[in-house]
Amino acid sequence: MPTFVGIDYNFWWFLVFGAIISGYAILDGFDLGSGCLHLMLQTTDSRRKAMHAIGPIWDGNEVWLVIGGGALFAGFPVAYAAIFSAFYIPLMIFLVGLIFRGIAIEFRDQESGERWGRRWDAVYCISSLIISLSLGLVLGNVVEGIPLNEEHEFAGSWFTFFNPFAILVAITTTALFMLHGAIYLLMKTEEQLFRKLNKFANSFTIFFIVFFFLTTVYTLIYLPYLNTSLHNHPSWFVVPLLAILSIANVPRRIKTGKYRRAFASSTATIALLLITVAIDVFPNLVYSRGLPENSINIHNGASSIRSLRILLIIAMIGIPLVGTYTAFVFWTFKGKVHIDQNHE
Repeated sequence: MPTFVGIDYNFWWFLVFGAIISGYAILDGFDLGSGCLHLMLQTTDSRRKAMHAIGPIWDGNEVWLVIGGGALFAGFPVAYAAIFSAFYIPLMIFLVGLIFRGIAIEFRDQESGERWGRRWDAVYCISSLIISLSLGLVLGNVVEGIPLNEEHEFAGSWFTFFNPFAILVAITTTALFMLHGAIYLLMKTEEQLFRKLNKFANSFTIFFIVFFFLTTVYTLIYLPYLNTSLHNHPSWFVVPLLAILSIANVPRRIKTGKYRRAFASSTATIALLLITVAIDVFPNLVYSRGLPENSINIHNGASSIRSLRILLIIAMIGIPLVGTYTAFVFWTFKGKVHIDQNHE
């Protein structure tokens, strides 16, 4: 891996893109997770509180997804073309999920009828599950690799996506989001809903650990090439080790009532697992399964050096601005959620 001495624009843009994707996974992850568990909340009042907890911030969190897509297109256009053409169907399903989730959040309280509310609660939950599973499915396939020809075009079928590793990653991703979302809601709710979410958080921790273990075992047995970087650089094992420690810290913090620290631990888990993924795939952006010579990496898939230099300058200005806006929104809407019990 290039050192930090000097400027390797391809490498630095790889880091910038990774940071943006991590930001999206962390921020929209708890939104999606709270949506995935939404139908487990049995009362209308509980569901309204849960939805109001993410109401002021969910759309701002999705800005990071737009930035991520733009960063991939601008910095690594060859990878962008390969991914978006190969994953056309999963990404369209993902897009439909995004549309219906936004509609559900906005429409949920526009009418007072109980049937109206139940329908949009179902749409909100199902769309959140679809988005989370789609993201995990795409991530799993990108990590494992997809068949590419010499022109870096997808050479498989859409059935290729539904392989054991990608399915395991999809379920693991959803489980982590649900844990992340439950912890966020713990910080925003009180009384009966709070106690219910406390139980959920412990259950989702076990759910995530089980599938994380299964995914890890499958990787070690069937995808040994993903561990090459870690074997060549043993010191990098500290990253997955820290991820394991951070997830182990979640139930401990919940038990002691340190919910913000538990949320920080789930946030760290997402970031560290994505760093582990980056280490596993580097320098590839899209690994060509079966024909590694056709893989798209940070050099043959990148824009010109001049473009990357300009993009880095823009990113150094733009990303802190978006981060400042995100922090402002979180600060503005901090504290517990209280809704009008007489709302009709």
